[in-house]
Amino acid sequence: MLALIGAMVLSVVWPQLGRTGGLVRIEYFTGYGVAVVFLLYGLTLSPQKLREGLFNWRLHLTVQLSTFLLFPLLGLALVAALGNALVPALALGFFYLAALPSTVSSSVAMTSIAKGNVPGAIFNASLSSLIGVFLTPLWVNMYLKASDVAFELWPVILKVVLLVLLPIVLGQLLRPVLLKWLVRYAALTKLLDRATILAIVLNSFSDSVAEGVWARHGASTIALIAGVSIGLFLLVYALMQWTCRRLGFNREDMIACTFCGSKKSLAAGVPMAKVMFGANPALGPALGLIIAPIMLYHFLQLVMVSYLARKLGEEAAQPAACGAR
Repeated sequence: MLALIGAMVLSVVWPQLGRTGGLVRIEYFTGYGVAVVFLLYGLTLSPQKLREGLFNWRLHLTVQLSTFLLFPLLGLALVAALGNALVPALALGFFYLAALPSTVSSSVAMTSIAKGNVPGAIFNASLSSLIGVFLTPLWVNMYLKASDVAFELWPVILKVVLLVLLPIVLGQLLRPVLLKWLVRYAALTKLLDRATILAIVLNSFSDSVAEGVWARHGASTIALIAGVSIGLFLLVYALMQWTCRRLGFNREDMIACTFCGSKKSLAAGVPMAKVMFGANPALGPALGLIIAPIMLYHFLQLVMVSYLARKLGEEAAQPAACGAR
């Protein structure tokens, strides 16, 4: 997160470094880097963990409906409610955030800390990433058509399949061969993954600064994004808790459901935004503003869910400690 903030500051101070066609021609790295990010994701995805969580269909259905139905509908309501308070690129950014898949690593980690259903979290977060390859562009296409913005759906889906889904599948196929190498050089692969996301953020924000997008939007815009992100997270989290209670979920499933169903993926969102909007002449220059909501939402969700996970984990440990005494 500190590196993301650093990339944003660098894009403001020195936009010529990271802009498209700039000093280091960073767009070449970000173009191929998207495929590398999802190839690494395919390599790290454990089929055994997926199988362990396969048959809890009520949990899976609830999480996916929250991610790809409840969230986008709330995104539409949010954009309509805020009206002129949001410029078009920022309104698209909030709806794009709402249409994204759930995050994988932090959902699983936080579910584990809270003593929830970890196999269920792994299955749902991973399934969400695969479904998002198709549903996220479909939702965005619907939104942009209603806004009279040109968006070629099928070329975008084809591009997403080639740069996102195909590398994931290839990673799964290569997993038996490269797993030992992946474990040995885990730190290097993690660094490469995050460097790619940072490069996309630097490129997007540098282009936006160079085009004068952020000159018209200052601290008040960032405060607005943060406030809306917190409100959106808390609303979805509360709705998911209410739904889980109504469905009679046990404690472990409720934790997995609320954590997976209320979170959105920066790791998928930033590269997919580059693929979907980067080449669009109307949207590409404002890409930094479009991805700003997912960046702030990601940071804020980590803060809030970390607190909730620790609190739930402590509550789960108390009865065990009493029983031991």
